[in-house]
Amino acid sequence: MAETAGRRISILGSTGSIGVNTLDVVQQLGGRDAFDVVAVTGNANVELLAEQAKACGAKLAVTADEAAYGMLTQALAGSGIEVAAGREALIEAASRDADWVMAAIVGTAGLAPTLAAARRGADIALANKECLVSAGELFLKAIAEGGGRLIPVDSEHSAIFQSLEDDQHHAVERIVLTASGGPFRTWTREQMAGVTAEIARAHPNWSMGLKISIGSASMFNKALEMIEAKHLFNLKPDQIEVIVHPQSVIHSMVGYQDGSVLAQLGCPDMRTAIGYALTYPDRPKLNVERLDFAKLARLDFEAPDEVRFPALRLARTALERGGVQGAVMNAAEEIAFHAFCAGRIGFLDMADIAEQVMEDMVGFDAATTMDDVFAADAEARRRAAETIARREMAA
Repeated sequence: MAETAGRRISILGSTGSIGVNTLDVVQQLGGRDAFDVVAVTGNANVELLAEQAKACGAKLAVTADEAAYGMLTQALAGSGIEVAAGREALIEAASRDADWVMAAIVGTAGLAPTLAAARRGADIALANKECLVSAGELFLKAIAEGGGRLIPVDSEHSAIFQSLEDDQHHAVERIVLTASGGPFRTWTREQMAGVTAEIARAHPNWSMGLKISIGSASMFNKALEMIEAKHLFNLKPDQIEVIVHPQSVIHSMVGYQDGSVLAQLGCPDMRTAIGYALTYPDRPKLNVERLDFAKLARLDFEAPDEVRFPALRLARTALERGGVQGAVMNAAEEIAFHAFCAGRIGFLDMADIAEQVMEDMVGFDAATTMDDVFAADAEARRRAAETIARREMAA
């Protein structure tokens, strides 16, 4: 078992589903006796953030919402826990001297704090997709220069990470990302057109936050994972495949040039990947459900339908074009997601808007600095918002 006693950790995004599961794993592996929690951060759920900070003995609690500073201060009064709020406070929290940082802030908001932790040399447990989707090469450079390790936490990338044999990267022929297919796997486009956010958030296998659940339903999550995989495992676009696997038992696979395919299996529970990232290269003993193969009986697979789920096609386009197209696709989709949740656009409109903005920004130069990434992100958001506004006027 890996030596964890006194290991200093920070959890960025502790109030989300990944953060909550991370704290559960920390508790299972010894809690305060095994880990020194430097910082926890959250957004609007101040009550939960305060409870977490006190339970794990965090030195610092940060809310991204500056308006919630007073509430958090009051909730932690007398605890001795330092309180801060706002974007700069998140970056400062990530810059503190933790050995291991869970990067679980959803969206582009997580990019700057995670980058700060990477530059400092912390081991990064990566659950935030945007770090690699929007700034892949620049983020990997920061990891390399900082000297820390990058350990994927997404179940799919963790599965690939675990299935990659040492010194055999040259023999990798392909990687296969599995997708549950979400709640609309068998629905027609006509049925999907009338979907609401409340319907879309109900994932059949995983318990996740709103953004990730709807991203799974639209398969935008899988699209982002395709781009992540390219950077994480140094792959060419044609080496990345997606297969729909409704049971979510095989989390992903690696195919080698001798015809062998290695897969990582387990019950759908993010704590397995989190525990592996926290104690890597060892495997901790966790209280999670074990696979019962006799009860499972069967594993099904089917090709994804890129007509009903065009996000996968957009990911391939972004991979082939390179440059800032990943950042553009992600930013436009984020704006479209919020518009969908507000009832301003339909479920299928999210992909249409992302594709339109990607086409509009084909000529943009590749990013050579993080400022270039943020500029492309901002421009894509502006164009997506304008596209949505035009649609509303025309309706």
